[in-house]
Amino acid sequence: MQNSSTLLYQVGQIRKLEEAAIKKFGISVDVLMQQAGKAAFYELKKQWPKARNIVVVCGKGNNAGDGYVVARLAKMAKFKVRILQVVSYDDLSGAAKRAALKCQKLKIKAKPFDAKELVGADVIVDAILGTGLAGIVSVKFKKVIKAINASKIQILSLDVPSGIDADTGNVLGEAIRATTTITFIGYKIGLYIGQARDYCGNIVRSDLGLSKKLFQGIDAYAQKLDLTQEIKPLMPRKRTAHKGDFGHVLVIGGDYGMGGAVRMAAEAAFRVGAGLVTVATRPKNALVINGVCPEIMAYGISTAKQLQPLLYKAGVIVIGPGLGQSHWAKSLFNMALESKKSMVVDADALNILSSNCKCKENWILTPHPKEAARLLGTETAKIQSDRLQALQKMQKEFGGVCILKGAGTLIAVADERIRVCDAGNPGMASAGMGDVLSGMIAGLVAQGLSLFDGAKLAVLLHAMAGDLVAAKHGKLGIMAMDLLPEVRSILADPLVVKFI
Repeated sequence: MQNSSTLLYQVGQIRKLEEAAIKKFGISVDVLMQQAGKAAFYELKKQWPKARNIVVVCGKGNNAGDGYVVARLAKMAKFKVRILQVVSYDDLSGAAKRAALKCQKLKIKAKPFDAKELVGADVIVDAILGTGLAGIVSVKFKKVIKAINASKIQILSLDVPSGIDADTGNVLGEAIRATTTITFIGYKIGLYIGQARDYCGNIVRSDLGLSKKLFQGIDAYAQKLDLTQEIKPLMPRKRTAHKGDFGHVLVIGGDYGMGGAVRMAAEAAFRVGAGLVTVATRPKNALVINGVCPEIMAYGISTAKQLQPLLYKAGVIVIGPGLGQSHWAKSLFNMALESKKSMVVDADALNILSSNCKCKENWILTPHPKEAARLLGTETAKIQSDRLQALQKMQKEFGGVCILKGAGTLIAVADERIRVCDAGNPGMASAGMGDVLSGMIAGLVAQGLSLFDGAKLAVLLHAMAGDLVAAKHGKLGIMAMDLLPEVRSILADPLVVKFI
């Protein structure tokens, strides 16, 4: 059975689930609202057990209704509660108005929003704008959101931080910077990608007690990577195994002054378990690599013809780290394409590809947003404005497996759900990270994993390793090669990889 904690939905799919709950299971909107408010209040007490003074900021629609339920439950639990309204009682309707009237009956203080009223609160509950927001946040709501953020008080956002597009992760003009976001029914895809990563804080979910049968009727749009699942294709090793059983990776690149890139990719391939790794690079780089890492078979390549015997022996190719865009680089790229071997295409190889578009099913493309923009003939801002759409377009045009790196790295292949990596941190924004990732991918594929499985596992291991480094030493000053010992520690866990 699919692990529901990894499934990600679009807003339209969540609405269909709500409709199904109402029509097929006879659950009213009011009951769903009560369940949402109850779950949110429980999370508030869990996250801030000493909190006793809360301010609930209510906007409009059912998101506001959820907030009114939280306020009522807090009042009944003897909390000091204030409701600050961006939209008055008179402008509410349906279940939201009914929830608000219950607060009135309990005589909970409610007044128009005033930033001064936030002073002294332990927690602010954001029930301003939910998933129904369309277009840019209005000036009135922007002022409220800015004031809440400026207060520096802990914030619990209901369903989605107000101002975040729950499908794209974009900030719609202004958005709440939540400490914790409790999302309802299913995880929303937009909470895990793009700008939303800076606004959601800790993300938790409540399914509102809905039946598992309800979720079986709608296929999730995407899925978070999960180590327990992604590690499964990595087969146990026999005690009689030898290096030839675990594949041969060829790393091509390292133009003048960039020999470190191919070395990092090669070592990364080794560290995830590849049996043999060869590097094809400029002759001067080969001498250095052979000296500092003798396990790597480094060859000096001056012409594309010299590459042919190395291509013949390799099982998987990495091309791009430090490759450059010279005539030498382009000739090696074209020779690699002719080999018809499985390839991981990164860095400058992607830039060469952008001016000579091809479609192949046996490669993995690994662009960051700027490289993706070149591939699709657009601007980086356009890629970032809808990362999901950009990823799908890229996969359709170029084939194979496509990875769009960044906050919430995305992975796509035909006929599969998009995968999302929610691990990783901004400390990993340093040179060489992509080279290490491309080597890891190739090292896993060389061992027999499919292109998709190799990409998924490598992306997750890479991100998790970055988080381990950050946890031990902080986010500042992380270097790409710092990840490799942590990658090995993850793979060394007996619960992860077993030997027979």
